Amino acid sequence: MIDNLLNYCSKFIQLTDLDKKDIELNFKPIQIKRKDFLLKEGMVCDFIAFLYSGVIRHYHIKDGNEITCDITLRNNFITDFKSLTQNIPSNYNFQILKDAELLIITKKDLFELYNVNKNIQSFGRIMAEQVALRTIDIAMSLSSDKPEERVEKLIKQRPDLFQEVPQRYLANLLGISPESLSRIRARRKSYQ
Repeated sequence: MIDNLLNYCSKFIQLTDLDKKDIELNFKPIQIKRKDFLLKEGMVCDFIAFLYSGVIRHYHIKDGNEITCDITLRNNFITDFKSLTQNIPSNYNFQILKDAELLIITKKDLFELYNVNKNIQSFGRIMAEQVALRTIDIAMSLSSDKPEERVEKLIKQRPDLFQEVPQRYLANLLGISPESLSRIRARRKSYQ
């Protein structure tokens, strides 16, 4: 499991032997079953996790309805940066859609690691930038793209979602009904 994390990190920074040792010592393995939660609304997020296997849905509740904000698949990081950095209760739920194996580091251990390892600190900054860019892309797409454009972008950018995630969650992520998603995908297939 740790090899996947090290390989992922190596895509962004050159890891020294010390970096690898620091990562191995500070990230702890956990397993969470389907339908359970990594984070619940109202809890303070005090971790960053690397998803080795499984699927996690990020959602919040608005007017009694679940609104899917994002979905994390294997070999990606997950956290609530706002809750983590401001030490405030999260507005999000991270629900496991498929049994998950994760490597997790606490905020305390992460910040201590940042203080002693500048390379890991640089990696943390790069990851925060990646999350910010992804959030901006999602917000821009929801606010300005037509439903067909949102579906097309998701198919091109994250085709694996369509293999891993139930359609109702994908539709919710796209801001459309499951029926609309079915129609759009059917039209798309008929053009190919």
